[in-house]
Amino acid sequence: MQYQSECFEALKSVSKVSKPFEKVLMDTLKLFMAIPGKVNFLQMGRYGEFSEQTYRNNFENEAFDWFAFNEYLVRKVLNGKFLAIAVDPSFLPKSGKKTPWIGRFWSGVAGEMKRGQEIFGVGVIDVENHDCMTLSAPQTPDAKSLEEMDYNLVEWYCQNLIILKEKLQKISRLVVADAFFSKETFVNPLLKEGFHVISRFRNDAVLFYPTLQKPTGKRGHPKWYDGKVDFANLDLSRCEEIEVDKGRLIGLKAYSKSLKRSIKVVVWYPDEEDTTKWQIYFSTDDSMSTKDVIDCYRTRFQLEFCFRDAKHYAGLNDCQSTDLRKLEFHRNAFASINIAKVACKELGIPFSISSCKSIIHNAYMLNRFICVFGLQPDSQVIDKLFKELVLFTARAA
Repeated sequence: MQYQSECFEALKSVSKVSKPFEKVLMDTLKLFMAIPGKVNFLQMGRYGEFSEQTYRNNFENEAFDWFAFNEYLVRKVLNGKFLAIAVDPSFLPKSGKKTPWIGRFWSGVAGEMKRGQEIFGVGVIDVENHDCMTLSAPQTPDAKSLEEMDYNLVEWYCQNLIILKEKLQKISRLVVADAFFSKETFVNPLLKEGFHVISRFRNDAVLFYPTLQKPTGKRGHPKWYDGKVDFANLDLSRCEEIEVDKGRLIGLKAYSKSLKRSIKVVVWYPDEEDTTKWQIYFSTDDSMSTKDVIDCYRTRFQLEFCFRDAKHYAGLNDCQSTDLRKLEFHRNAFASINIAKVACKELGIPFSISSCKSIIHNAYMLNRFICVFGLQPDSQVIDKLFKELVLFTARAA
C-alpha cells in the first residue's frame, strides 16, 4: 500500500496524464516489483489487470515526463546539503538483426567491447548520506546513427546533459563522471553551460604548478606556471595533506594542459611499497575542498548499484521489443526502484531491493487469492495471513 501510495503521489506531480494511461502505468510499476522472473509483456499479461496488447500499446507513450516523475521521488529521499549529478554508461546484452541501435559497446563486467545496447544513466548522488537515485537513462545510438547525427560518442553524452541543463541545474551544477569523461570535448562544453565537472585523470596526466611570481611590469604576458607536477616527488609546500585511512590524500591547485584551465587536483597514494600507484582526481571548481572532491567522486559509484538493482530486480534487460519508444518506456520504468526507496524511507526501514520485491510479490499474490475466492473476507484471517506470509521470503540484499 505504501508503494502504491508513493507512486500515486508522484503521478500527481506530472501534469497532463489521462486516467486510462494512469491506471495502466500504476499497474505497470506495481508489476515491475511483483513479477518474480523476467519482466516483459507476456509476463505482464499473465500477472496484470490488463491484456498483453494493452501494455504494448501504452509503452508507446512518449509524452509522459519521466524526468519530472523521478525528480519528485529524488527530492523525497535525497535531502542532504551536498548533491551532485552522476553520469555513467551501462551495457545491456542484446541480440537480433532488427534490434534498434545495437552495436559494440564497452562492458565493464566483461572488460571488453561486446555486442548489445547501451544506456547513458543520469542520477543524483547524496554525498553526505552515500545514496543515489536515477533520473533518466536514454539509449546510446550505435556508431552508424551517431555518424548520421554528426556526433562522436563523447559529444553525444555531453549533448544529452546540455539538453537537460535547466532541469539538472535546479538540483546541482556539479557533474561527476569516471575517467573516460576527463576529456576537453566533454568538460569544456559543460563549463560553458554553467556546470562544473569532477572526474579522474590518467596517472601520466600533464599538470603544472601555478606561478608564484608577481607581475614584473615588463612587456609580454606574465608567467603562466612554474614547472611540471612530478607526482612521484610532489612539492609539499604547495600542497595540503589530509589524514585518511590506508593511504595519503594530498590536494593542490594546478594548471591542466589537456583542459587548458586551472583546476583543483586531489592525489591519493595507497599504503604500498610501489609509489607509482597513485590516483589523480580533479574538479574544475578550484575552490572545492580536497575532502569534498574525493567524497563526491567515490559516492559516484552508488549509481552502479542502481544499475545492478534495475537489471536484477526490475527487468532492465528483459524487454524484447524492437520499437525504440517501447524500449525507452521500459528503461524508464525502473523508476520502480526509486519508488521502493521512497516507500522504505516513509516506513522508516532500511532499503533492500530484494526484501522489497519479495514483500510486494507476496502481498500481490495474497491479494489475488483473496479476490479470486469471491467470499466475504474475514479481517482477522486476512491480518494473520499477511503477517505470516508477506514477510516469508524477505531478506537483506
